[in-house]
Amino acid sequence: MQHVLFFDIDGTMLSTGGAGQRAMELTLVEEFCIKSPFEGILMAGRTDRGIVNEIFARYSLVDNPEERERFMLSYLHRLPHCLETLPGELLPGVTELLNELHRDDTVHLSLLTGNYVEGAWIKLRHFGIDHYFETGGFGDHHADRDDVARLAVATVRGHLKYNFSDHTACVIGDTPADIRCARAINARAAAVATGMYSVFELQTHKPDHLFADLSDTKTVAQSLLQA
Repeated sequence: MQHVLFFDIDGTMLSTGGAGQRAMELTLVEEFCIKSPFEGILMAGRTDRGIVNEIFARYSLVDNPEERERFMLSYLHRLPHCLETLPGELLPGVTELLNELHRDDTVHLSLLTGNYVEGAWIKLRHFGIDHYFETGGFGDHHADRDDVARLAVATVRGHLKYNFSDHTACVIGDTPADIRCARAINARAAAVATGMYSVFELQTHKPDHLFADLSDTKTVAQSLLQA
């Protein structure tokens, strides 16, 4: 039996101290001459594609592939410096849990994140946990997290070269959007209250597993590997 575990990044495994938003803000201010660009825009649980869709529409930016690429490349250029200068950290228990799961031959660790693919790897490399992951679904082309989840499943199935069972898959995330996208792929949902949502707020969305954080390695690993 192959257990496939899809990990969200921001708020679940690490906190960047707002580096992603800061890099986007600098891009919009310095490249697109927009002041206070993120006023009223929700970031948590969304894909970079969805956030950029809203920004381009709100500020009536020229919306074509060239301008989209200019935005993305400018953002990715600024992201490493923002990660270095803002107070980010790995969240409690993440390294220990990834070590435990990585040692298990029945586990495939994957990503399910709204980040641009290169933005995701920049963040993971910065915090030294990129080597745990080979596959994933990313937010380059889809505004809807459910579509990113479907992409992640297809990517993992292509990588493993067989159709793993849905009931052996679990999505680990810190927002209601992560719980919803687990349901979209018929996977279990493990919610972690290390982002902007509390245990109580996450509980109302009925995840299969709910943790205050990932620090109890044995208990969390056993829960994620239920089938």
